Parts: sequence; C-alpha cells; structure tokens
Amino acid sequence: MTTAEEFKAKGNAALQAGNTTEAIEHYTSAINADGSNHVYYSNRSAAFLKKGDAHNALEDANACIALKSDFAKGYSRKGAALHSLKRYNDSITAYQSGLTQFPTDKGLLKGLDDVKRDKDKPAYGGTSSAGMGGGMAGGMGQNPFANMFGPDTMAKMALDPELRPLLNDKDFMAKVKQLQTDPNALTTMIGDPNMMTFLNKMMGIQVKSGDDFADEQKTREDTETETPSSGGGGCCAEASCCAPSKESVPAPEPEPMEEEKEDEEDLSTLTEEERTKKENQKKALDAKTKGNDLYKAKKFDDALAAYDEAIALDDTNMTFVNNKAAVYFTTKQYDECIATCLKAVEVGKSNMAPFEDRAKAYTRCAKAYQKKGDLAQAIEMCNSAQLESFDKATQRLLKTLELEKRQADKVAYHDDEKAEEAKQRGNEQFRAKNWGPAVKEYEEAVKRAPKNAAIRNNLSAALCKIMDFNGAKNHIQVALDLDPTYVKAWARKGDIEIMMKEYHKALDSYQTGLNHDATNKACKEGLRKTTMLINQGQANMTDEEKKERADHAMADPEIQNILQDPIIQQVLRDLGENPAAGQEALRDPGVHAKIQKLIAAGIVETR
Repeated sequence: MTTAEEFKAKGNAALQAGNTTEAIEHYTSAINADGSNHVYYSNRSAAFLKKGDAHNALEDANACIALKSDFAKGYSRKGAALHSLKRYNDSITAYQSGLTQFPTDKGLLKGLDDVKRDKDKPAYGGTSSAGMGGGMAGGMGQNPFANMFGPDTMAKMALDPELRPLLNDKDFMAKVKQLQTDPNALTTMIGDPNMMTFLNKMMGIQVKSGDDFADEQKTREDTETETPSSGGGGCCAEASCCAPSKESVPAPEPEPMEEEKEDEEDLSTLTEEERTKKENQKKALDAKTKGNDLYKAKKFDDALAAYDEAIALDDTNMTFVNNKAAVYFTTKQYDECIATCLKAVEVGKSNMAPFEDRAKAYTRCAKAYQKKGDLAQAIEMCNSAQLESFDKATQRLLKTLELEKRQADKVAYHDDEKAEEAKQRGNEQFRAKNWGPAVKEYEEAVKRAPKNAAIRNNLSAALCKIMDFNGAKNHIQVALDLDPTYVKAWARKGDIEIMMKEYHKALDSYQTGLNHDATNKACKEGLRKTTMLINQGQANMTDEEKKERADHAMADPEIQNILQDPIIQQVLRDLGENPAAGQEALRDPGVHAKIQKLIAAGIVETR
C-alpha cells in the first residue's frame, strides 16, 4: 500500500534521472492519494515543464498557488511555465506577485531577470529591417518554420473553420514539410492563397502578393486624399490616439461588462417595421452604455434599471441580460445572478449568440455557485462553459473548484461516531484473523477520523499482518505526530522496525516509549528482544547476510550522518589501531550512543 509521500519520492527520483513521463505518473498517483498537498502539484508542474508541456505545467502551478498562496516555488513554477509559453508580461507578473511575499527569493529573482531578458530580445535574432529578399533563413537567424506543424498548431487549425479543411489536403501538407526544411521555398508559394491564409493566422506574418500590395497602395492613396488633415500631420484629431495619457489608468472593476461596436447603417431602404426594430436596437445599445457607466460608478440600482430598459427595447441580445447578472454578482445577490445568467444563456441560444458570450454567462454562473458554496453546481457550470467555448481562465477556475470540492468532501466525510463503528468492525475482523477486511474497516475509520491516533495504531497492526511494513510504519508515524506521548504507538513502531531489521531504530523507539512510561511492558520486552537479536545476529549471520544488513543500514540518513562525523571516524580508527584511546573516547555519552547505534545497525561488529 504505497502512500502519497512514497509516490512523490519515486517521482523525484525519476525526474532527477530525466524520466519525465515516469515522474509525472508518480506525481499524479501522489495527487490522487492526497489532492490537498501543494508540493505534489509543484513537482508535477516542474516535470511537465521539463517534458515541454508548458500548458499543463501552468495549470499545476495555478493549482499549487490555490492550495498554498504563501509558497514561493508556486510562483516560480507559474512564471517559468508562462515564460515557456512566451507570455512574457504574464510571466513577469507571476514572478512579481511572488516577490511581494518573498522579496529575497533567489529563484524568483533569477526567473524574473531571465524573462525580462528574453522579452527584450529581437524576435528571431536578426534586425527588424531584414527583408525577405535576403532569404528567410538569413533574415531571421534561424528557420521559423522548423517547428511550425506541432500538436498545438494542428489543434488550432482543427478549431478554425477556414483552416480545418487544409489538414486533409496532401498538397498543402507537402508544402508545409518543404518549408520546414527550406524556408526560402516560400517565395515560390506566394501565389497560393491557402498558404498565405495559414501563415497569416498561425504565425502572424503578413505575406502579401503583388495584387495585395497594389490594393493596399490604392487604399492608402484614397485615404490620404479623403481624410482631412488634423493640423499637425498627426494620425487623428484626438491627442489620446498618438500620445500616452499623463493620468493613471483606473483599476478595472470586479466584473467587466461586454462591449459591442456599433456600425452605422442606412435605414432609408428599410420597411417601417424594420426601421423601428433597428432604432430600438440602437436605443438599447445606448441604454446598455448608460448602464455600464452607472455600474462603474457603483450606482447598481440605476444600472439595473438601464439594463432593463435595454432588454425591453431589444430582448434578443443576451449581453444586456449578462450585464444585469454582473450587477447581481457584484452586489452579492447570488441567487438572482444565477437565474439571470441562465436566462442570458437561454436568450443567447434562441438568437444564435456567439459561443464565447454564452460561455461567459455560464462562467459567471459558476462563480456565483462557488460563492454560495455549491461546488458541484459550480463545476457543472464550468464544464458547460467549456463545451460552449474553451477558455484557459475558465479551465483554471474549474481546476480550483475541483480541488476545493475534494477538500470539502474530505471534511464533510469526517464523523467520529461512524469512525468508531468502523473501528469496532475492524477489531472484530482482526480477532477473527481476517486481515484484509480488517485493513479495509480501519482505513474507513481513518477517513472518518484522520486525527485519531488509536485508529491509525490499529491499522498499522493490521498492515503488519499482510506484510505491508512500509504502510504500517507510515501510519504509526502519523499516530505519533498526532500524539507524541502515545506509548503503544512507540512500542508498535519498534516492533515494525524489528521486522524490517532496523534494530538501531527499534532501540530508539522502545527507549522513547520508556521515557514516557518507564513501566510499559511492551517497550521493556521489545528493548530486551532487540538487544538479544543484535547479539545473536552478529554470531549467527553469514558474511552475505551481514553485508546485506549493513547495506540496508547505510541507506538510513541518520547512520550516514554518524559515519560522516569526524570524531566518530577517529574513534573507529582508534578502536582498531589504538584500543586504549578508543575506550577512553567511549566514556563520552554522546560518542558511546552513536557507536552503539552503529553496532545495532550492523555497521560496526564487536568481537
């Protein structure tokens, strides 16, 4: 029965060995065993990033921060993932958020310096004036198409209705492969509209044919002829278009409103009914704008009235309903917010509103359910939002909600009375020597009362019967962490260490139990038995068995520290070369205790 900490240790070993896939599997197992430990998410984020999966690395980093916001590494993980995704500004913000709490953290400081340096680099290592005439490779310093057709690009193409058919176009795919090896071949593909569309959308490179340049030039000339001068040769009449404002930009409100651009339209060709409808839609947009201004001014009742006016004029636009829901959310009227969000979705579906708008309404509904503490409904709303239109922010919210629900479910499951009932059932199975069912009942009792040391002691005893000594030792250690004076647990720990042939540890466990209760029979008998086993082991073990025992002890950090102590090293040399000096050194209680521990571990042999 492997614990979460053991899975984490295996993941660490795999990650250090460069086996990222195996490390991710172990960290995932640790999370499944204990989803409330922020360290597991931090470690898995590092493994994902090392594997090159920055998206999942970012999700785990966000989960880590959600679980423990005062953990410096969480911000380092988030900053590194965003850096890898080339979201430089977001990465800088993540590092700065961590530095506000940990201003001297070396990892955060280095990460911030690295991302700032990369942000300031030229896009491809060449100059901005490098033209295409010199060749794509020469102008950009490296082949920009080498990794063009990766998994992310295919996913983006599959989601784009204009690019999706190209995935099945063999001729187009052949051209992409040619570009990957020879970027200069682009000059032969200028006339292919599919290639131009692909490059413009996927790489942001505006490659124009001769006709495109001619049309652009004509448009520029027409614009220069028809647009009146602003007096100073500037780009527009408004100074704010060209010069930055000297006033500070106000902070965004908690629930921003959706804005729509209004297009001018000639109404003279419409029928009376159509004209009235268009005029009402325009008035509705004006009412919505008024409502947004009132909302920003925190005049919430007036904002609601303005949105109601907009809805009355145009009941086909879900944005008005969704903005009304935002007011309810901000004023903590969560039931009204939920009902209004669902109404907005209903209006949106009836009138073919964009999927993104419908997803926003579902996400706001999820946040309202979260505020009410109904995490199951909040998760359902997030999933509905993602079905409408996938959004990374909503995905992060979903992960956070799932973590919160797991933690809430654990707490809700706690019940001391039911824990005692499960414990008694476990005791009956244990007395009947039904070890497997006994373990199952004790585990149920632990889930019901995770801070009950006696139940963990019983579970440890049952695990020993099925030879799961590591699991037994882990549970008994938790029992001692809960109650360090629990003598029965110290005796049980010593018994387990004897079965694992860790005699030096067993001596400590029994002695600690006797320090709390000098009359405890189990600890006294355990101490006597351990001493006897140490003496018999030295006399009866073969050389191979002695070597195996010593190798096992050498894996213990405590034994390693003792052997690295220069004083102990000198005493060991004296015992072999100058026994009188060695015996003199053993008069020191601290030195004597360490030497005895080495003897108990089988590292030092007495004759």
